[in-house]
Amino acid sequence: MSETVKLKSADGHELDAYVARPDEEPIAGLIVIQEIFGVNRHIRSVTDSYARDGFLALAPALFDRVERGVELSYEGPDAQKGVALLQKLDTSKSLEDVDAALQYVRQQTGKQSGVIGYCYGGLLAWLSATRLHPNAAVGYYAGRIGNFAEENPTAPVQLHFGRLDTHIPAEQVDNVLAAHPEVEINWYENAGHGFNCDMRASYNAEASALARSRALAFLKKHLT
Repeated sequence: MSETVKLKSADGHELDAYVARPDEEPIAGLIVIQEIFGVNRHIRSVTDSYARDGFLALAPALFDRVERGVELSYEGPDAQKGVALLQKLDTSKSLEDVDAALQYVRQQTGKQSGVIGYCYGGLLAWLSATRLHPNAAVGYYAGRIGNFAEENPTAPVQLHFGRLDTHIPAEQVDNVLAAHPEVEINWYENAGHGFNCDMRASYNAEASALARSRALAFLKKHLT
């Protein structure tokens, strides 16, 4: 079952969030953090998939800070708009919105809750682990993560990167590993940026399935 709910962040900002509920009692809460394309069909499908695995899954609409109802495709003007909207976002405010989402699922479930994010959401998953208090964090192809490599996570973190990703220099990931050898970092040899998304040209089914199996096992280990 899915629905849209309203969240309120610490500064009073109200935002929408897509919620997918499992058929039975949730095993934990999980925040699904969007790419730069809004809470679109792909992000809703990811949220739905984790609900089927037993999580109370929620995707906050982070672009509500600058424009409401954003739902973009991956090419042409939509892609350009996603980049433009991202430039208007304040990362600290995005984290406040993620925190509001965490509080919501914890109130709803009374259980541990984690975050999983993609692209911009991957970076926010890392920053959630260092600045907020999730019980676990998973990040896919987290752009600019090397800029924040020295921050210290207070929860277990698992990261996923494609070797063919031209958006994220390998040195950025190396910086994270050097600072935090305890962080689990997974590389996918024939995968590029966005390899998890079956609506993008860069989709890699094999890498996506393997990363998903690792992410699910990691989340269940640390949240249940």
